[in-house]
Amino acid sequence: MILTVTLNAALDITHHLDRMRPHGSNRVRAVAQRAGGKGVNVARILHALGHPTVVTGLTGGLTGRAIRAELASAGLADRMLAIAGESRRTVAVVEEDAGDTTILLEPGPVVGVGEWARFLDHLDTLLPHAAAAVLSGSLPRGVPEDAYAHLLRLAHAHGVPAVLDADGTALSTALAAGPALVKPNAEELAAATGLADPVAAARRLRTAGAGAVVASLGADGLVAVTPHGGWRARSPERLAGNPTGAGDAAVAALTLGLVRGEPWPDRLAEAVALSAAAVAAPLAGDFDPALHHALRSRVDVHPFATEESDPCP
Repeated sequence: MILTVTLNAALDITHHLDRMRPHGSNRVRAVAQRAGGKGVNVARILHALGHPTVVTGLTGGLTGRAIRAELASAGLADRMLAIAGESRRTVAVVEEDAGDTTILLEPGPVVGVGEWARFLDHLDTLLPHAAAAVLSGSLPRGVPEDAYAHLLRLAHAHGVPAVLDADGTALSTALAAGPALVKPNAEELAAATGLADPVAAARRLRTAGAGAVVASLGADGLVAVTPHGGWRARSPERLAGNPTGAGDAAVAALTLGLVRGEPWPDRLAEAVALSAAAVAAPLAGDFDPALHHALRSRVDVHPFATEESDPCP
């Protein structure tokens, strides 16, 4: 199974309307509510693809109970750890006519020192059963800023490869702990390195300790710098829709490719197709299966020269 870790789990609320009118009243055409957070979205995609997954992280309060109830109704295996603080909510406002989305992100609970220690012990019991771990999303207040480095070292102790999807200090402090893969977007990659060129920036993260770097560049697809070489991968179509869960779909595909030992071009083609199919779905954590199938064989993946020479996978 693949274990997904969402330290700052959320209750995602999505409003659909024709077009947002700032400073005025807006009539919502449809609203949906479900458990969210980047790791939960990854688990939802993996579950839909038929791969066993377990969701863990931190939840608390009435919102936390609503998160866990929705996980159960979705058929996702839940090993969340309860905390005293109230879990956060996120609100996405999807403008159908404009093909645009506005997202409001609450900060989340404050996690106590004892609660963080309990979570480390809790994760230590789950990792022996995992083929890979996905560590993704923001950090709640109270956990150390190098929280992901702690989790990566635990995963290494159990021989479990870990995929990291984080930004800012949470990313930079984790690199030296050796994630198997990091998946920043273009903005996060530039902020982490100070470099505008995504290939040069990805190389910088490799030098800092990441096993491989796959950066999502929005409509321009993915760029990958790995121990086996570099590739660019791009969808044959530009799709309008809700991009909120596209990166999580790419992480799901890349993690599954890691577990299966697939060649990098295949992993990247699947990641591009699945993330594009996620844009076409109304909610983060979903994807359009027909579109995913139609795009998979049409993704353009081509190599580029890298300075990488290390033989590790």
